[in-house]
Amino acid sequence: MSVKIVATNRKAKFEFFLLEQFEAGISLQGSEIKSIRLGQISLAEAYVSVDGKGAWLMDAHIAPYEQASRLNHEPRRPRRLLLHKKEIRTLWNAIRQKGMTIIPTRVYLKEGRAKIEIAIAKGKKLYDKRHAIAEQDAEREMARQAHMRD
Repeated sequence: MSVKIVATNRKAKFEFFLLEQFEAGISLQGSEIKSIRLGQISLAEAYVSVDGKGAWLMDAHIAPYEQASRLNHEPRRPRRLLLHKKEIRTLWNAIRQKGMTIIPTRVYLKEGRAKIEIAIAKGKKLYDKRHAIAEQDAEREMARQAHMRD
């Protein structure tokens, strides 16, 4: 089973505590999948909106496919996420709690189909971010020391 990671949301782990992750399919138009295969997707400002019946990927930018001419897609249109009803219910219950949100963490191609990994997340406070930076610096310093001993 081949998986090719196309895009990642690098700020997700820094800005949020990721609690539970889900894999979802994305309902796309023809020119969108071609742009995704070329890696022309950005998750920087994207989030997931859930109503009681479905989940939608909002504000993800998929660049227009140059060869599609007049049949091209809207770059920031809402895209339906393909999830089971039970998963949608879990997401719906999670976001009704204070401080919870759903964010996309990465987009990848699995057996030729575009999949998105989404996570229920809780926003970090400033002191949590400082703690994460301090841990990264300590790990980097230990790795540097170990490398110098070799």
